[in-house]
Amino acid sequence: MTDDDLQPSPLHDRHVALGATLGEFGGWSMPISYPDGTVAEHTAVRESAGLFDVSHLGTVPIAGPGAAAHLNTCLTNDLDRIGPGRAQYTLACDDDGGVLDDMIVYRAADDDLLLVPNAANSTRIVEKLAENAPDGVTITDRHADLAVLAVQGPRAAEAVTAALGEAGSVVDDLGYMAFTDLEGGLSEGGIRLCRSGYTGELGYELICDAAAAPALWDALLDAVRAVGGGPCGLAARDTLRTEMGYPLHGHELSEEITPVQAGSAWAVGWDKPSFWGKDALTAERAAGPRRRLRALRATGRGVPRAGMTVLDGEGGNPVGVVTSGTFSPTLKTGIALALVDTAPKVAAGDTLVIDVRGRALPVEVVKPPLVDSHVK
Repeated sequence: MTDDDLQPSPLHDRHVALGATLGEFGGWSMPISYPDGTVAEHTAVRESAGLFDVSHLGTVPIAGPGAAAHLNTCLTNDLDRIGPGRAQYTLACDDDGGVLDDMIVYRAADDDLLLVPNAANSTRIVEKLAENAPDGVTITDRHADLAVLAVQGPRAAEAVTAALGEAGSVVDDLGYMAFTDLEGGLSEGGIRLCRSGYTGELGYELICDAAAAPALWDALLDAVRAVGGGPCGLAARDTLRTEMGYPLHGHELSEEITPVQAGSAWAVGWDKPSFWGKDALTAERAAGPRRRLRALRATGRGVPRAGMTVLDGEGGNPVGVVTSGTFSPTLKTGIALALVDTAPKVAAGDTLVIDVRGRALPVEVVKPPLVDSHVK
């Protein structure tokens, strides 16, 4: 795929002006890092605030009588657990229980929902949801029409409040995984503000028309800089979420990796009558998965990377594979997420070994998150 084939963000010109390093992500040209570097961006989010452009994420309105009921027969989590003004993490699985995508759903009303899937999977999710949608339910792909910005960090609320001006008075009252519509909401060219995040810090997502995104970015960037932060790229987003043990589709979740294996069974409404992949997931849950996602912290020098082999404590027998690996700017050591066999049993505190290009890197199995979470 060449640069000409990539979808530009509505904020592309802003990123170029800031000197961002751009790269391909899910078919989009997105900022990977800025001149200060990934470690500085990561640290800003942990200590003050960072501003992310995540407009590569899909935006899929689902509307009409029976929209919520239809979605609830498709996706894993139980939409009946949340009411209007709330958001929920959920997954779309195939018949074998593999994960087609993970996403956030915003429930404004029974007939008014917004799905935010991952960039590379957005088109497929739209098509699959539309296959058996009841009459009157519309599923619209607005991937290129809307922009998604995120402000993350302990001073995120302060920055968002300042950037929104008079409308910012709602920020302090917004609970975790709750959202509110400003200036009439998305249907009237306004902003949807949600409190959630993918970094382990206090965070907010702002969804708006693509044409309005540059002005909103400018206001947010000024406010973030005023509290000691700055713009952040997707490389920092990855190191931040890895420290939290959060999955990334294509790494910890995929058509070959089920929610049960990935530790995401909490996002499954097991008592629902039906959802995609229910029979396979129920059977796997009852039998016990053959492998589970584990968080690993290096006790020696070295940086794990995706695809590296995980060996038993003696370093002889393969027992798993690294799905994500990086250097943790917070812990100052290598960390990883890995799918590890469940036989023999592995528990927190155990020692395993990662084969780092022929060199044995000892790692400790730890319970995620690897650093303290402040999302709530």
